[in-house]
Amino acid sequence: MNLTLTDFFNKIETAFDKRQAFVVYKKPNQIEINAQIQLNNDLISKVDFEESGFIFAPFNNENQTIFFSIINAEIFKSDYSELDANKIIPAINVINKTPNKDFHLKLVAKAIEKIHLNNFEKVVISRKEAIAVSQFNLRKTYITLMQKYPSAMVYCWFHPEIGLWMGATPELLCKIHKNHFSTVALAGTKAVHENENLIWSSKEENEQQLVTEFILDELKFEIQNLKISAPYSVKAGHLWHIKTDIDGEIPENISIKKIIQKLHPTPAVCGLPKENAKDFILKNENYNREFYTGYLGEINLNKTTELFVNLRCMKIEDQNISIFVGGGITKDSIPENEWEETVAKTKTMKSCFY
Repeated sequence: MNLTLTDFFNKIETAFDKRQAFVVYKKPNQIEINAQIQLNNDLISKVDFEESGFIFAPFNNENQTIFFSIINAEIFKSDYSELDANKIIPAINVINKTPNKDFHLKLVAKAIEKIHLNNFEKVVISRKEAIAVSQFNLRKTYITLMQKYPSAMVYCWFHPEIGLWMGATPELLCKIHKNHFSTVALAGTKAVHENENLIWSSKEENEQQLVTEFILDELKFEIQNLKISAPYSVKAGHLWHIKTDIDGEIPENISIKKIIQKLHPTPAVCGLPKENAKDFILKNENYNREFYTGYLGEINLNKTTELFVNLRCMKIEDQNISIFVGGGITKDSIPENEWEETVAKTKTMKSCFY
């Protein structure tokens, strides 16, 4: 069912007011917006990757993954081509709460020390930053995300037992259409101002290469005819990243579930070796990432599964908003620089409220 943009968001806001579970999402570089409102609020956490619907998975795969089935849902669409992309809608009275910079610097320094002791080669250290707004508007915030980040997967996800999440993620976890597989290795972050040359450091190039090598190593027995592109630079909002495209074919005896288990969490959001880095994160970050650096997207719709890593996201609780950001730490990292990288990343979400 195709609706006008006004009717589309009227239905979403009504569902939110009634505390009905729903998801809204727009894929990268598309104008079509998809919506799925669940007809009941059953919390489906057992996912076999055989049904069709939308999945919302956490960073820690030992925690609850949520699945919205299309069998028990109202599905409709719209598009935002009618919007003025230059008109940014601000929120009212945004209050920034002071982040704990000292803790983050000490944690990055501890991670670098562990790398030099050969505990792991890379680890991704993240943090949560809080802001408050006097008035939160779901429709305006989502439209602003679409305007600012047309090349991202822009989503709004809600379940009354879990909460409201929104984000604009530039990173594909994987796309599977019939037996064709594709993914990306995305790492390295740089804020480049107008008229400034984009120059990547050896630290950033090495960080991206680690992600590429991990994916190739994990999938060498699951994916046939693997092909990789040369690394290239891509822009997401006001940030630049290094990206490599990876494609191949899936044999009939390999399941979607097995491929996802191999990929998640990638070194771009966790580290290498994966289990060592993940253990350090869970013991030292001092907060629960929840669905940040998990993954989300369509499963088995039109013979396609398309999943994205949950980056550049926020959790909204009334007027209180938690923004999640992180960065990859290697032996060449400098704590102050890593802090500044997270500050640059918070601007992606904060800019929706100014």
